[in-house]
Amino acid sequence: MKYASFEAAGLSSWGLVEGEDIVDVGEILRDHVADLKDLIAQEAYGQALRARASAARRPLSTVTLRPVVSKPAKIFCVGHNYETHRQETGRAMVGHPSIFLRFADTLTAHGAPILRPKESASLDYEGELAVIIGQGGRRISEADALRHVAGFTCANDASVRDWQWHTQQFTPGKNFPGTAPLGPWMITPDEIADLQAVTVTTSLNGEVMQHASVADMIFPIPVIIAYLSTFTSLSPGDVILTGTPGGVGAKRKPPVWMKPGDIVEVGIAGVGRLVNFVCDEA
Repeated sequence: MKYASFEAAGLSSWGLVEGEDIVDVGEILRDHVADLKDLIAQEAYGQALRARASAARRPLSTVTLRPVVSKPAKIFCVGHNYETHRQETGRAMVGHPSIFLRFADTLTAHGAPILRPKESASLDYEGELAVIIGQGGRRISEADALRHVAGFTCANDASVRDWQWHTQQFTPGKNFPGTAPLGPWMITPDEIADLQAVTVTTSLNGEVMQHASVADMIFPIPVIIAYLSTFTSLSPGDVILTGTPGGVGAKRKPPVWMKPGDIVEVGIAGVGRLVNFVCDEA
């Protein structure tokens, strides 16, 4: 199934994506399930399917999509998790995933702008597969990790590189508002036959800039979930950006920075296509 968060007629809701329509299940269940994060926390998928029959259908073209999970308690990001990206950055091999965090107000939606901040023109793309946690937990084993996944979506970990490189800490360059598109929807794990065969492709103005298989990750998704849940409890709706392939703009010669008017797309086979345009922050 595909679940999406959206706005229509000034109201926030969520629903099931079917073809070119969204079934507004959130309107039916408004008194019981507040949003998609609440659906995940309650594991109320059965309620959603039962409500589907009487819910209004809205063409996707008539609604405004929102980030799949608008207010996750935690957004984890994994750095240098594809070998091609590790090599292009000259990073040494490490024994554990490199983890940094994003704030929820960095999220933006499919079809919405990525904001280039006033402080920098070094805005880079990073297409990624994102994991949305379903059942939370602590010290989750690698063997059980995928059972804790509610679904997958597309992400763009757009980075303000000069601020990222101020020190060895990534936080400033990864947390400018409106720089982390997430969407367009969450697809449930049963829709993906072979997770390792999934490919991540990033295009800028129609030109392919990144392309790799999930199988090329240095630390696979079960390893990431097990590692994160060792030092903190994972909660329903938490988001994990699992790393970007090689081909980032910063390592091209000359560097390729996103600029106002650019269109950037993150296509993930079997998951979806996240499309955004770039504009300057007001």
